[in-house]
Amino acid sequence: MTRAGAAPTGAPGVQIRPAREEDLNVIAGFEIEIARASFGHDAIEDPALHRKRVAGALGKPGEVTLVAVAAGAPGALAVPVGWAWLSGRTNSLTGARYGNFRSLAIADVPGRSQIAELLMRAVLQASDQADFVHLTGKVHASNVGMRALYRKFGFEATHITMERRPSGPASPPGPPGPAGRGSPPEGPP
Repeated sequence: MTRAGAAPTGAPGVQIRPAREEDLNVIAGFEIEIARASFGHDAIEDPALHRKRVAGALGKPGEVTLVAVAAGAPGALAVPVGWAWLSGRTNSLTGARYGNFRSLAIADVPGRSQIAELLMRAVLQASDQADFVHLTGKVHASNVGMRALYRKFGFEATHITMERRPSGPASPPGPPGPAGRGSPPEGPP
């Protein structure tokens, strides 16, 4: 589903290729960083769990698992400096195939932005080859870099997830008001 690609200007010596089993330790590190950025203190930081999740996707039909690798010394193994994962999904109501963008992470290396763009282009190419009708991706509100990358490649915000975490004993909702339950009442008490 994917092919290796040459690096853009600004990311010399970087190639895109399908992820392999020998990349799993580095990929697990990327997945942990993504979890920390997305979930903070609630992040799951177990490398074995992340290796197992990713290993199940490697080479599986409908899964796009790519790494950006930096060439090392002659004869040395290329080290992943970036990771991207897109999963094919089927809409249960329409049967339409779409892609769920699961991960994109780049190590703190020179040319980081260019490597991210290279990986994004490779994922989009794989998506086109798979005839996905659209792509979805979630990103934490504070992850400005990924939000900008999504926008640069034509993604638009379509849903907002709202969360509330209780800080103490739950209080009952207030009386209904003009904006719905829990709205402050209008007028003097």
